[in-house]
Amino acid sequence: MRLRFLGIIPNTPGNESPTLWLDEDGGDLLIQSYKATEDEVKACREVGSIPGHGTDVPDHETIIRLPKVMLQYIPRPDSEEGSGARDA
Repeated sequence: MRLRFLGIIPNTPGNESPTLWLDEDGGDLLIQSYKATEDEVKACREVGSIPGHGTDVPDHETIIRLPKVMLQYIPRPDSEEGSGARDA
């Protein structure tokens, strides 16, 4: 796996540093960020997603909270460049 560092949240202490990396082989993002609180997970379950999908989080998945400022580091398809979609 070839990872490329994309960004780290500005002005964070050494032990709390939400960070993004890109898997250059598969295009996936790897995200280090804050764990969602129990209240946030409960709210996600209540909202749900699409019909037919469960609202429980499987053991091999988790819900994280990505700070808004980190959106600037997420790569966008070329067709969206300049659309303002990267504004944080």
